[in-house]
Amino acid sequence: MNIFLEILLLLLTFIYSYLEAFVKLFIPLKRKSVSGEIVLITGAGHGIGRITATLFAKLESVLVLWDINKNGVDETARECRKLGAKVYTYVVDCSKREEIYATAGKVKEEVGDVNILINNAGIVFCADLLTLQDSQIQKIFEVNILAHFWTTRAFLPSMITNNHGHIVTVASSAGVIGVPFLVDYCATKFAAVGYHKSLTAELSAIKKPGIKTTCLCPVFVNTGFVKNPSTRFSPVLEPEDVAKNLVDGILTNKKIIFIPPFISATAVMEFFLPERALKALNKFHDVKFDAKVQCIDKDK
Repeated sequence: MNIFLEILLLLLTFIYSYLEAFVKLFIPLKRKSVSGEIVLITGAGHGIGRITATLFAKLESVLVLWDINKNGVDETARECRKLGAKVYTYVVDCSKREEIYATAGKVKEEVGDVNILINNAGIVFCADLLTLQDSQIQKIFEVNILAHFWTTRAFLPSMITNNHGHIVTVASSAGVIGVPFLVDYCATKFAAVGYHKSLTAELSAIKKPGIKTTCLCPVFVNTGFVKNPSTRFSPVLEPEDVAKNLVDGILTNKKIIFIPPFISATAVMEFFLPERALKALNKFHDVKFDAKVQCIDKDK
C-alpha cells in the first residue's frame, strides 16, 4: 500500500478511535458472565486475593486458590464455600518455578483448564538498595514477576487452543512511577506492567482476540505489607475497593486499571516535565512509609 494512503488510514483510525471512546462514555459497559469459569488466583490467602476470590464466588465461578500460607488459603476457601462456590486449594510457593509447574499439572488433572488467571501474589521489603540482601532482591523478582511467566506458560496453551481466557496482572502504581526505598519492588512492578503490555500485543499478533488481558495499578493498599503508608493526594486504599475495581475491570475486559485514575496522568507527566519539575512534583506528592535505611528504621 502507498505510504501516504497508510498514513491517511492511520489518521482516520485515530479519529474513529477517539469518537468511539467518547460515545462509550455514555453507554453502560457490557459485563461478561463468568459463571462456571475456572478462576485461578495466586496469593489468595490474604488481602486483595481473598476478597477477589469471594467476589468471583458470588459470580458462581469455580475457584482455584493458591497461596504459600495454608491457614490463609483455607480460610479464604471457607468464606467462598459459604457463598456456594466450588473451591480447590493448593499450597504453592510462587518463588519456585518447578513447584508452580507441578501444581499447575495437578490443577489440570483435578479441576480442568483455567479460564481466568489472576497473578496476584507479591512481596515487598521497604528498604534502600544497599540495605537489601541479595536473597531478598532475588526473591522479590521470583515472586513479583517471574512467577507470572511460569503460571502463564502453564495455562496459556489451553487458552490459545480454545481462543478463550483472561490473564490478569496485579501490578502497582509503583510500576509506572519510581519510588525511593522501593527500588526492588518498583523494578518488579515496572516489569509486570511491561509484561502485561507485551503479552497483550503478542496475543493480538497471533490473532487470539478471545484471550483478554487486564493490569491493575493501585497506590498504597491497606493490606499490612507496607507500614504506615501515606500520600498527599490519595488516601490509602482499602482492599475491598481495589478488589471490586479489579473484578469490574475483568468483567468489562478493561486493559489497565489505575486506582485512583489520576495516576495515569502522573505517569505521562514524566515524559514531558523537566527533571527539576519532576523532583518538585515527587516532593509535593509527599509519599511516606516506614522503610529500613542503612539498617535503621526510619519514617520516609
